[in-house]
Formats: sequence, structure tokens, C-alpha cells
Amino acid sequence: MCGIAGRYNFLSHAPVLPELIKDMCDVLAHRGPDGEGVFCRESLGFGHRRLAVVDVTEAAHQPMVRGNGPLVLTYNGEIYNFNELRNRLMAHGHHFQSHSDTEVVLAAYEQYGVECLHHFRGMFAFALWDAKTRTLFLARDRVGKKPLYYRMDRDGIVFASEAKAFLADPSFQPRVELKALGHYLTYHYVPGPESAFEGLRKLPPAHYLLVRDGRVTFHQYWQRPVEVTFTGSIEDAQDELLAKLKAAVHGRLMSDVPLGAFLSGGLDSSVIVGLMAQLSDRPVKTFSIGFEQKGYNELPYARQVAQHFGTDHQDFLVTTKAADIFPHLAWSYNEPFGDTSAIPTFFLAQLTRQHVTVALNGDGGDESLAGYERYRAMVMGDWYDHAPGLIQRGVSALMQGIPEPVTFKSKVNRLKRFFSALPEPIGRRYGRWITHLDSSDTFRLCRAELLDALQKEEPFSMLENGLRRSMATDMPGRVMDVDFHTYLPDDLLVKVDTAAMAFGLEARSPFLDHQVIEFCASLPTSMKLRGRQSKYVLKRAVQSFLPAEIVHRAKMGFGVPMDHWLRTDLREMAYDLLLSDRAIQRGYFHKSVIQAWLDEHVKGHRDWHERLWNLLMLELWHRAYIDGEGNFRPSAN
Repeated sequence: MCGIAGRYNFLSHAPVLPELIKDMCDVLAHRGPDGEGVFCRESLGFGHRRLAVVDVTEAAHQPMVRGNGPLVLTYNGEIYNFNELRNRLMAHGHHFQSHSDTEVVLAAYEQYGVECLHHFRGMFAFALWDAKTRTLFLARDRVGKKPLYYRMDRDGIVFASEAKAFLADPSFQPRVELKALGHYLTYHYVPGPESAFEGLRKLPPAHYLLVRDGRVTFHQYWQRPVEVTFTGSIEDAQDELLAKLKAAVHGRLMSDVPLGAFLSGGLDSSVIVGLMAQLSDRPVKTFSIGFEQKGYNELPYARQVAQHFGTDHQDFLVTTKAADIFPHLAWSYNEPFGDTSAIPTFFLAQLTRQHVTVALNGDGGDESLAGYERYRAMVMGDWYDHAPGLIQRGVSALMQGIPEPVTFKSKVNRLKRFFSALPEPIGRRYGRWITHLDSSDTFRLCRAELLDALQKEEPFSMLENGLRRSMATDMPGRVMDVDFHTYLPDDLLVKVDTAAMAFGLEARSPFLDHQVIEFCASLPTSMKLRGRQSKYVLKRAVQSFLPAEIVHRAKMGFGVPMDHWLRTDLREMAYDLLLSDRAIQRGYFHKSVIQAWLDEHVKGHRDWHERLWNLLMLELWHRAYIDGEGNFRPSAN
């Protein structure tokens, strides 16, 4: 894992200063504490910060120049099939000076051109310069595990692994993209390809960008399939799924440095640890995070799995002292990021990095195998749409009788959210189920200037457009397709990559192997979602080696007791930050609305912790990036 940055002045052809590239890369030192490099030639500049994982020798130094210099690469990621690909390229006459996957990427480009992307099995973001054709080639992996930001200016294009690197460029003035704030308030993250910064974009997953002859073009090289093609039995499906997962885990055990796994005690991470134990000749190192509050602590389940597989286990209890890391959290995430599970993920990465440099995890299983409760809800919503009017009116009457919930995780809250959204069109229905701020709340909260910017686009249009474009044949398939292109890359993967790389830790996700994804997509929904049971085929596949309590326990999620914290230890901080003159004078929100939400939450009349946390992270982000309080200078690293 690494941090990359660079600039290409293809419009002005002005020389790129090495000092600029070094400063940008110094901001990314946390992503690559083991080495650094800068390559500048005429109007091109590449930089690299290295986290040494495979071939830790100087032979793998970056930016890497191939041969006498026609090809230059700065690369972040891992190609898990690089040894196999290396042998294939050697058969074509290619020679290698190192044992790194970086050199394999260069040789694969030599052999296949941009089609090399189809040969890679892994996670990556890279920039490659081809001097022969004077082409800049930027690419990102299929799922979006590795980030890549870019912006155009009057001279050319600038790119980097993280938005904070652009702050080291004097030509970049950070300004808020108001449209992105609307998306953030709705989803608690900023969906790509836009960013929270005016003029700064994210290269979408499974895309590459070419700059050639003064023209910039974008290309998509892979799509998650949605057509059901599997015709075998459920027994055939479970055997093939397990074989593909085991192969994905095996490939991700490649490392020249210590390796372990995140273990939540949930099904997906337990499956990965179980397969690692089968493939390893020594105890797997596992790491878990828990909380004091009942309903948020999965440590007993993680310990059960660790004991079952005889792992070398470490765990940690998070308390309200977590508030000390909130400013660091806002700085680390580059954009406003309101997913509260970033807090335990941050602490988990910090704990894990004290023992290993690489950690496998269970990310991605839910989006491929219908693991979320909302997929079952969408099936019920489809039934509601085709129900007689009498039944629909009865549902509406039932909704009116449900009291306003006080506790976010309560059954009353889930029922209220479910029934209140049923009468909505499909896209808005799904939006109401997965978000925590509807249009009426936004209208009350936002002041005129921000409201004008937000009203140019329906908040749920991203979901509605995704559902409409999806070629999946049933409702759960369409929703999984939408989540795969929105929630997964822009929330879950950002959360884990950012937290891990903040401590120089590499996170690997076997469920996100593209061959696993493609196989899961080929299965009919009935093999993934059967009655009230989600991940049906996976549970059948792993029941022979996982404890039954882990296979069949209800999904808990990686939440934090933020509702309790905001009523106790974090109450003063919330009032001070959100009602400060500094926050209100930004002109975004009405103070009276925030005051009411705080008061109602603290008194226990309502549970507004999701929206309050979103506003807290927005304010902390604003102070770090827009007000200039971020710790980005090289001397701070």
C-alpha cells in the first residue's frame, strides 16, 4: 500500500517542480512510511510514498522506470496474481529486475497496453507515463478499494491518493462544493465522482483516464454482471462459492511482512478467519473492538470464533475517550464522513497496526449475498405495491398508530421507518430506509443559499437513477446493484481504507475479489435470500467449519453507542461545536433547528444522534480543510 501524487502540464507544458511533488507526497506519509520517491521530467512529475509489503528491497522503489525510461509508474495497491502474470510475461520475453508487482504492472502495460487492466486481480490506483506515445494513463481497480482524486486547472491535470495532498499545491484553493453538502446531509458521505471540494473529482471504480494529444478521455473497463447464469444445484453453488473464497483468501495471504485479520464476530469476518486458519501453518493473528454499552459489543462472539480456530487474539474496549480522536478523524477522511462506525474502525486499525502490517477483513459480503435487512424489506415493499388498495390503506392506518421512536435501534424505530416509507415511489422508499434526514428536515435545517443549491437536484435521484438503470431482473438484485456502485465504494471502502492507511496498515478484502463478485452475481436471488434468511448459500457453505451460533446469529453491524455518548460525555462538545458563532456564521444552517435537535436528543425525547453526528463531522471537516486548521504541512508528519 502506498500514497501517490503527480502533475502533468499538458496544456502549458511548463516544467513540474520536484519540490511540489515532494510536498504533496509528504502529506501522504501516513500511507507510506517506509520510503519515498520523486520523478520529474519536463512537464511531468510523479511522486510516491511506500508501505513495503511485497519485495521490501530497494529494487521495488517507486516511481519505477522501466528499461531506459519510456515507461514510468507510480502505483498504490496489490496485484494478487502477479506471480502468475509475471511467469506469463516472461514467456513473452519480458525480463524483471525485482520481485515486485509494480514491475509486473509495467511489463503488463508493455505487453497489453490499457488492456492490462483485465489481467489484474487485486486492488490498485496508479498513474503510468508512456513517453513513446506521450500518454498519461490513470486507472482505478474494479470495486474502488484504492482512492484516486484528480483536478484540471489551466496548466493540466493533478492527481493524488487523498484530497489533503492538494493542499500542498499553492494553485489549489479549497472551496466547498455546495451540491456535495446536500448529498452528504442525505447519505452521510459524498458519493463519487464528485467531492466536497469545488473542482476536485474522484476517478470512478473500474475506470481509467487517458491524457493524449491535449485530450482527456474516460473509459469504463469492467462492470459488475447482473445476469443470472448459474444453472447448478444449491450444493453446486455452495461448493463453488467456498472454492472461490478460499482461492481469494489464499491470494491475499501473499506478504513479506506480518499479517492478520479483523474479527468482528459476525459471519463474514469469521468466514475469512476460518479459511485463513485452514490455509496457515501457524495461528492467525486476529483483532477486535468492543464497547461497554450492551447492544454494541460483539467481543464475546469474536472471542468465541478466535477460540474455535485457535487464533492469536487481541481486543480493545472503546470508551467515550474516543472524542479525543474526532479532529484527527475529520482530517483523515478528507471529506465530510458521517458513518459512526468509522470510530471503531479507526481504533481497530490502530490496534492491529501495533502487531501486523496487513489485515484481511470481511467487507463486501453483504452487497454480493443480500446480507442487509433492507433487501428483505424491498421484497416486502414489492409485495405492498401489488397489494389491493384495502391492504395498502390498512398499512397506512397502522403506520399512524406507531408512536415516534426514542431509541434508534429499537424495534419501534425500525417499524416506523419501514411503514412510513412504503407509500413512496421505489427510489424514495429505499432512500427513506437507508438515510436519516428527509426533505422536510433538510428544508427546515438549511438556510437560503444552501437550500437553493440543494433544490437543483432531488436528494434521492442517485438511488432512483441507479434502480432505473440496473438490468437486474428482480428488486433485491436491483438494490444490491445500486449499493455496489454507491454505498460500498463511497462509504464502506472509504471507511476501511482511510482508517487503515492512517496508521500505515494494508486492508485486504477476499469477498471483493472480482471473481467472487462475478460468481455471486450469477446466482439467482433465491440462493442468497430465502425467506427471512440472508446469505443462504454462504451459510450452507460454511456451516461445516463455523460454530452454529455464529452462522445463524442476527446481523449486528459495526455501530457505536453515539446516542448514549451524545447524552452524556459528548453532550458539552456537541453544544459547543454546533452552536458556536463560528459554525452558525458559515450560513449553512438555522441555529434554532440544531438547538431543538440537541435539546430533544439530550432530554431523551427523540434519537437524533445520526443527524447530530453528521453535523459534528461536517463542522470538524470545515475547520480542518476550509478554515486551514488541518495538520498537512510536511513537518507535521
